This record gives sequence, C-alpha cells and structure tokens, in this order.
Amino acid sequence: MTDQSTVLIIEDEPAIAENLIHVLETDGYHVAWFATAGEGLIFLQNNSAALLVLDVGLPDGNGFELCKTIREFSDIPIIFLTARSDEIDRVVGLEIGADDYVIKPFSPREMLARIKLRIKAKAPMAEPKLVPDTTSEQAQPSHDLVATNFDYGVAGQMLGLTAVEFKILDKLISVSSNVLSREQLMIAADMAPEAAYERNIDTHIKAIRHKLKSFGMSERICTKRGFGYFYCIKSE
Repeated sequence: MTDQSTVLIIEDEPAIAENLIHVLETDGYHVAWFATAGEGLIFLQNNSAALLVLDVGLPDGNGFELCKTIREFSDIPIIFLTARSDEIDRVVGLEIGADDYVIKPFSPREMLARIKLRIKAKAPMAEPKLVPDTTSEQAQPSHDLVATNFDYGVAGQMLGLTAVEFKILDKLISVSSNVLSREQLMIAADMAPEAAYERNIDTHIKAIRHKLKSFGMSERICTKRGFGYFYCIKSE
C-alpha cells in the first residue's frame, strides 16, 4: 500500500536535497533521501512512497535507466530533476514513464506545488467510462482503443500511459473531434495553471503520440494550429 505521507528523493547534491526536505517537512510530508541510485532503488523495492523526485545525473548511474528499472515494478509518480534543458531529454524522460520534468535551478515552493499535484493525480479516480454501446441506434462509432485500469490499449496490449497522459488522452477521446486548448487539457490533467507550464502539454502530447505509434495510431492526436489538440480517426 502506498504511503501517502512519504516523498522519496534521489539526489546527490546535499544543498538541493536539504531545501526540498525543508519545504516538504514543513508541509507535513515525511522524506526519505538517498544520494545514489542504488540506495534509492533498494529503499523503493522494500518500502512504499507517494512520489519520487529523481535526479538524472547520479554518481552511480543514470536517472533515466533507474526510472526504467522502477517502472518494471512500480507506478509511483516520478518527477525528474536535472540541469539539462534540451527538449529531447524532456521527451525521453516522459516517454520512459516520468510524470514531470523540473530544470535546475528551481523554486522549492514550485516543486512542492508540483509534488502535491502529482500525488493528488495518483489518488483514486472515478472509473474510466465504458466503451460506447454500438447496439444502440444513438451510439457513437466505436474505436479500438479501450480504457482499462487507467490506461488505454488494443486487444489487451496497453500503451503504458502515465497518470497525466491517461487524463489527457481520456479527455481528448471523450470529446472526440472537438478541439481542446492547452489550458483545458491542463485542467483535465490536474496540472498547475501557470502560463510557463502550459507548453508542457506539448511534451505530454509527443509522449502519447509516441506510444500510439506502436499501434499505428500516432495521427489520431491532431493539432489545430493556434488553438490546441483534438482526437480523430481518419478514413483510410
């Protein structure tokens, strides 16, 4: 069972870790801090936590590789922490299962807000909607993506969506063919309503398209330039 009061930090810079620990403990969280990938992995294999703040550059390994290892046994929300700002790094981080990406230097209070949002997003949600009943005269045309356990898949093969990705795709499908702005998608995904953060929707969309590509469906997430995104099934 997940410990909703504990945040795990794997970060080798003491000053950064101590700042985070201070704001988290002041807000009522317990914190487990480790400076190496190995120590953090052992902790997570034997204990539960509400969220992981993971540094990309660690003395004994790469945060991306550690994330992939963790995703083999845990769906804990993961926020990457790094000094690297290249878009490709953000995309890679999200594609392998991270929920957010924060660049150093950063505001500890902003990080706290993001942590709380991710933990909230991981809390039990309402069951996903059922696939439309095609036997009804008023039923909408069905698609072959099916929602199961807060993920989408085809014939039992799941996309492996993060919590944020699931909420974005679920919202797009629910209003199929209607354009949704970045702000509307942020609200649907329980993301922080900050102008600077709005562009993170684009990164999540790229990650979703990459996962859909495995099923030949990447073009189902369409862009309406200047407005936002919509879900469509194009005729062959």
